[in-house]
Amino acid sequence: MAFFSSLSSKSLLSGFRLDVYAKITFIYILLSFTMPVAANRPIPNDYTTAESGNPFVNGWYADPDTEIYDDLFWVYPTSSYGYDEQTYLDAFSSSDLINWTKYPNVLTTDNVTWATRALWAPAPIFRDGKYYLYFAANDIQEGEPEEGKIGGIGVAVSDKPEGPYVDAIGKPLIGEYHNGAQPIDQDVFIDDVDGQAYIYYGGHSHANVAKLNQDMISIGTFDDGTQFKEITPDNYVEGSQMLKRNGTYYLMWSEGDWTGPDYSVSYAMSNSPIGPFNKIAKILQQDEAVAKSSGHNGVINVPNTDIWYIVYHRRSLSETDGNHRVLAYDRMYFNKDGTIEPIEMMVKDNFANGQMFNWKTSGGDWSVVNQRLNVAQSEKALAALDTNFSDLSFSATVSITEGTGNAGLIFRTTSLESGAYGYYAAISTEGKVILRKNDEGTWTQLGQADILFSYGQEYPLKVRAIGNEIRVYVEDGYGPRITVEDDSFTHGATGLGSFNTSAVFGFVFAGKSYN
Repeated sequence: MAFFSSLSSKSLLSGFRLDVYAKITFIYILLSFTMPVAANRPIPNDYTTAESGNPFVNGWYADPDTEIYDDLFWVYPTSSYGYDEQTYLDAFSSSDLINWTKYPNVLTTDNVTWATRALWAPAPIFRDGKYYLYFAANDIQEGEPEEGKIGGIGVAVSDKPEGPYVDAIGKPLIGEYHNGAQPIDQDVFIDDVDGQAYIYYGGHSHANVAKLNQDMISIGTFDDGTQFKEITPDNYVEGSQMLKRNGTYYLMWSEGDWTGPDYSVSYAMSNSPIGPFNKIAKILQQDEAVAKSSGHNGVINVPNTDIWYIVYHRRSLSETDGNHRVLAYDRMYFNKDGTIEPIEMMVKDNFANGQMFNWKTSGGDWSVVNQRLNVAQSEKALAALDTNFSDLSFSATVSITEGTGNAGLIFRTTSLESGAYGYYAAISTEGKVILRKNDEGTWTQLGQADILFSYGQEYPLKVRAIGNEIRVYVEDGYGPRITVEDDSFTHGATGLGSFNTSAVFGFVFAGKSYN
């Protein structure tokens, strides 16, 4: 963050001698390190996080909700701007959770006669041949409908998941407060037990559930004659989300101030879609090394699997504008008892989407080609992510294609445009792996080791920095090539650097002190 602040098998071998088996095994291990593409590529839709990086789409977006239509993953977010500019909704679809197609203006205020500002928090669902999109508009406050101000939760309908959607009833579906809940931040859920549809919603620290009739555009009635039941769990603020897994109903919600460090996601579990919902735990919150203000989520369950993702919005560490929120997803794991493990924000980029979202560059001509980040030869070229790691494991593949210099990883880095003050581990065309530090323009070599260098070869390069101990690995199975102690830099950004070379980088990963 600081640098951005300153810068803005044995049976098959039967009959063979043991030494032959050992040699074959050694060759296999060696090849596994020199072919990282095949070794590291994940099973489709079985990722630990967004493999091509978070944000996974470009632009300011928030409040994502999700659906799966015709074997495509769909995300419907808020367009995150000031209320008077927030007059449209976009959507995105993907077959692989890597490459996303944008559908602009799936719903606008032009197609909702009563909405004049602040369209947000869309909730998609399909029933009886129609696609429905529920939304909040106009941000009404308690008592305002009696003063002639219209707002609340609306519903739009379309024949296609990409729209265009048009207002279904010409007025809010829920246009006033019930049980103290502001009519915003809705989620719609159809139970597989009996086909009953429910709408969960609420702001101002109150949450309600209501039934939707079969037409999906009118509110139903519970057996006791009521239409709105309060289900507010402890610390609820906004952002209702319902999912069901193995017969258990999970209510998720956001806590804290949406622009603040306390914005987060918690959940409750119940054996009924209407609760009670008692808080279990907070599972997603800001990470001072990765991103802040994380919350208001949707979920994705890959069909016919127990693979789940939490899709949410967050802000970059250096971002100061509250509306500059971006979309991210990370893996969501369940324990044996059905509880949810705390979500870990991970940092990866395999450039499979052809983009380099969230990267900042200084010098050099950077581009994504064939799922690799390329930089043309120049005296100095740097690219960094808006991260702020202290203890970390940081890795990428590094290949030098031209020049007589070096290329590698920068970490615990500040002041990118001034030269990236911090540490630098690199592959050199002189046949060395090197570790240096840059202290306000003064470069000091901390260690080096010999390697076999070839132009065009991809070297898996990794740094592990814990406290003042720094280890540098090339082809992990051989142990650290460099081990030093230095406490000049304690935290900062992670990135890539190239000096007097053309270089190619891939499979970027940064995490907290992983082996």
